[in-house]
Amino acid sequence: MLSAILYPHLDPVLLQIGPFAIRWYALAYVIGLIAGWRYCVWLGSLPPMPLGRALFDDFLVWAVLGVILGGRLGYVIFYNAGEYLADPLKIFEVWHGGMSFHGGLVGVILAMILFARSRGLPFFALADVIACATPIGLFFGRLANYNNGELFGRVSDVPWAMIFDRGGPEPRHPSQLYEAALEGIVLFLVLLYFARFTPARGKLGLLSGIFLTGYGLCRFFVEFFREPDPQLGFLTFGTTMGQLLSLPMIAIGVIFILRAKPAPQSQ
Repeated sequence: MLSAILYPHLDPVLLQIGPFAIRWYALAYVIGLIAGWRYCVWLGSLPPMPLGRALFDDFLVWAVLGVILGGRLGYVIFYNAGEYLADPLKIFEVWHGGMSFHGGLVGVILAMILFARSRGLPFFALADVIACATPIGLFFGRLANYNNGELFGRVSDVPWAMIFDRGGPEPRHPSQLYEAALEGIVLFLVLLYFARFTPARGKLGLLSGIFLTGYGLCRFFVEFFREPDPQLGFLTFGTTMGQLLSLPMIAIGVIFILRAKPAPQSQ
């Protein structure tokens, strides 16, 4: 207890003018989306199938809707259905938190399917680029979780354990930082290596498969240190909801890797 690090009590509100408030959590989404968009513009301009900047400019709006609607509905369905069924209006209170990455992923995938069809574009030509940029948003999102003092880890005696306000008096793993490092930095670098220094961009679906498999493995591992959602607790065989949702991601990712097909040499 005496050696534990006290959580630094970061203010979740960056700026407040009267009733109007800018929160770090919302700012993380904005920064992640803008940085991801710029990265997509750069990566998508490279061969073997270059995509114009206008394509990603137009898709940004679709991505925003997919992330927000999918992330919110995913949290409602997967993590707290009972509470929201009892009071459906709470679904719209996004400023109180409650977003699911897996739900946001489904939302973005649906957005990509519809957008690609509307442009006559192969789905994976778009999806592979978006997959490479997704860890950027994950990194900033996990930092926002840390800033809010939420989604903390399990009780631990490691030297870097922290006492979070919402986690009681026991020191806990700062699992938000573990996720920021693995799902954000490590996964980004892995995808960057494959996209720039291997022929991976020449095979449609390969980068998407690497992302799904990589994220699923990272999330499954970190869940051993992250405190389960209190309304769910531990599930079958001591697993968590995050782990159960990651298993199909890993399986689908492996299928994408094995079934990747050569990309056209021109747009």
